Amino acid sequence: MAIESEKNEGERFTYLDNNATTPMLEQARIALAERLLDGNASSMYALGRKSKAFVEDARKGFAELLGCVPDDVIFTSGATESNDTVLNIAKRLIREKGGRILSSAIEHPSIIETLKRFEADDGVEYSLCPVDGGGRIIVSELEKELVKGDVVLTSIMAANNETGVIQPISQACDLAHRHGSLFHTDATQILGKGDFDFNAGGYDYASCSAHKFYGPKGVGALVVRSGRPYYPLLTGGHQEGGRRSGTYNSTCAYAAGIAARAAKADIRSEAGRLAALRDRLREGLLERVPDISFNGNPDYLVPNTLNVSFRNVEGESILLMLDFEGICVSTGSACATGSLEPSYVLLASGTPIEDAHSSIRFSLGRENTGEDIDYVLEKLPPIIERLRQISTRGRK
Repeated sequence: MAIESEKNEGERFTYLDNNATTPMLEQARIALAERLLDGNASSMYALGRKSKAFVEDARKGFAELLGCVPDDVIFTSGATESNDTVLNIAKRLIREKGGRILSSAIEHPSIIETLKRFEADDGVEYSLCPVDGGGRIIVSELEKELVKGDVVLTSIMAANNETGVIQPISQACDLAHRHGSLFHTDATQILGKGDFDFNAGGYDYASCSAHKFYGPKGVGALVVRSGRPYYPLLTGGHQEGGRRSGTYNSTCAYAAGIAARAAKADIRSEAGRLAALRDRLREGLLERVPDISFNGNPDYLVPNTLNVSFRNVEGESILLMLDFEGICVSTGSACATGSLEPSYVLLASGTPIEDAHSSIRFSLGRENTGEDIDYVLEKLPPIIERLRQISTRGRK
């Protein structure tokens, strides 16, 4: 996909960082522009009621994508807020009856960092389940923690944002419930890419962000199964039935609902198309670039993600040189940008630290084409060769 730059007229980008964020769906963009003057969805007059109708229509769109009851959808600012809300519910339950939180070593920073803060500030205990060499949680290790009987909440992501590895959340949920634990999943990276059904999976809580499935930024949802413990993170208003206070972002919610329905409708055809492009990139790199390795179990990958280690080259250097060619990629989670530490996700799966430092994530989206892949395969090999030559000279 070539995106017009706002900085330089005519400059274009090949965007391969869709796990960080996606360009807004055209229908959602149009809806966003048309609804900018709508009223406060909490107001009782006609304009307010109209805005409220937009919100409820969006709620139905999210429910269709997530496979849940519309009333179980709570609108938030995104998955980070949703994750924080669930962890704070668990913290309150732990204060009341004791226990701990169980998660995994590869969760998004909004989970990992919040757990660290809980432990440091409030003494809340938590455990992180290890993953195997392919980046999947080791279910037997998860069960070892659950059988202790003190886990209040188990939180396992549906698919990892860096490697694209799909996690066995249905199995994890069954184990959690069997041993008396509530179950939450961060579904952000699976929606629109793979199967997800909140009701069929029996999950208690699920989080998502609209900008990961071509909706606007700043809108997401927390799904809470009826009857499960709930305490609002934000208070002071009656919105969302008192479950999440704050004036409705009705315009963005409406646009997000449109994107959610499109993601649901296109999932089969889009998944196949993206998988073909990803495999084309993978095969092309194998043919053109020596001494590389792919991170993540290939049997359990979302169709759009390819994480590659280019040995003896720093990932940041690759990213910057690709950027010079107008190619946008990532070295890991966008939420960890600015850190020079190697990916904790890759290290958790046993990736050598040198390979973790040399990793690049390519994440494709609905606007990518075969031309984008061919362009990367034209520009990337000489970049790797040049960087390796520089690295070799530097070691002499």
